[in-house]
Order: sequence, then structure tokens, then C-alpha cells
Amino acid sequence: MKISSIEGFPRELVPVELPPHTVMLRGIAWDSNIYLVRDGDEALIIDTGTGVNWHVYTKIWEREGHLNGVKKAFIFNTHEHFDHVGGNRPLKGWLERKGIEALFAAHETTAKTLEKGDDYVILAYSYGRRFEPQKVELKLKEGDKLRIGSLELELIHTPGHTTGSSCLYLDDGETRIMFTGDTVFKGTVGRTDLPTGNGRELRESIEKLSDFEVDFGLPGHGRYIDNWKGNLTKILGWLP
Repeated sequence: MKISSIEGFPRELVPVELPPHTVMLRGIAWDSNIYLVRDGDEALIIDTGTGVNWHVYTKIWEREGHLNGVKKAFIFNTHEHFDHVGGNRPLKGWLERKGIEALFAAHETTAKTLEKGDDYVILAYSYGRRFEPQKVELKLKEGDKLRIGSLELELIHTPGHTTGSSCLYLDDGETRIMFTGDTVFKGTVGRTDLPTGNGRELRESIEKLSDFEVDFGLPGHGRYIDNWKGNLTKILGWLP
């Protein structure tokens, strides 16, 4: 793991590089963590925060050259909440101004919510913001593959935090990474008391994730998970 150094940025905004393809930016304030996966001239951005600080994240990518030479990018949302989708439109616009084709991707349930602009689920009002409905070009379901260059990321549908909550699993033969959104964190799980949350479904999702071999779990907030099996076993021990 490599931590880059960028003059003028606080340490918490320094990108964490997870070899060989992934860069993690820790979310500012209410923002989710934001991940960038790249292979060749294609890239994947996982979650976008609230949209308040999108210009900070793009400035870091520009100064580090993370998107140099990229021609096509997918923006994938792990679930429907505003702290993960609020930056979708500004990031798409920024990519397109750089000449990069940008497409939205999500589980089909999340896609339906985003296209409808259903703020009962999205919760933009909780942040004093509005969410404008958006078209999702790539609607995925359980087991579908999202291809970035030569990489394949498998969608794992993990309802519980929301009905559309999903993880992406990347196994490139060297490193196995699970992008977990708010389904599971280091030592805990996403809350289930918000619209479409369900505790029983969340437990079933955690049990499903326990079947995967993972070197790093990369959650929507907080620190990465470096003891995947142990973390999930401990969580299952206290989940109802």
C-alpha cells in the first residue's frame, strides 16, 4: 500500500494507493469515501459523496495524474443515499469537459430510485440539498460483471442498508478487493432504520459476503478492512 504525498492538502485527503489498480480518497465531512479503479484507458469511480467537495477530489486526481489518458469512465453507486450519489452530476460534467466519456452504473434497484429521484430513499433533504433525477446507463443485477479495461468486477447484491445496496468484487489474480459501500465497515455494519433498510436482509448479506476470499474490504466510510473473515465473524456474533 502506498500513501502519496501532496503539498497543500491535509493528510486525511492524501490518496491511498492499493496495488495494482485502486486509489482511495477518504470522504470529507459527510461525504462517502471515493474510489478510483483504473486499467488502461478506462476507469471506474465508486461513489461520489454529497457533491459539496467534488472539486477537491478532482484536483487531487489532476495533480496526481490518476486520470491521464483515460477515455471512458463509469460512475458506480453502491446504494441510493445522498452522501454517495450527490456528486454524480458534477463529476460526470467534469469528466466530459476533459473529453472522457462518462456513464452511470448501479444495481437495477438503485438505478430505478436514482432515475425517479425518489428522495424518500435518497435523503438529499437531510443534507439541505436536492437530487435531480438522472439516467443510469448500466443497470446491473446479482452476478453481473462490470468491465474496466482487462478487469472484471462482480456485482454482489447485499440488501439490508437499502434494498439496492451492492458490493463490487475484484480479483485480478494478485489482489482480491471488496468494495462494500455501507453494507459493512471495519467492526460494524450500515444502519437499517432508514427507508428500505432491513435487519434480516443485512444479516443474510453479511453471511453471503463471508463466502468470499478478500485481502482488503473498502467501505463507504472509515478505514479499510484488513481482516475480512475475522471482521465478518465478529459482526455476525452480535448481529440479531
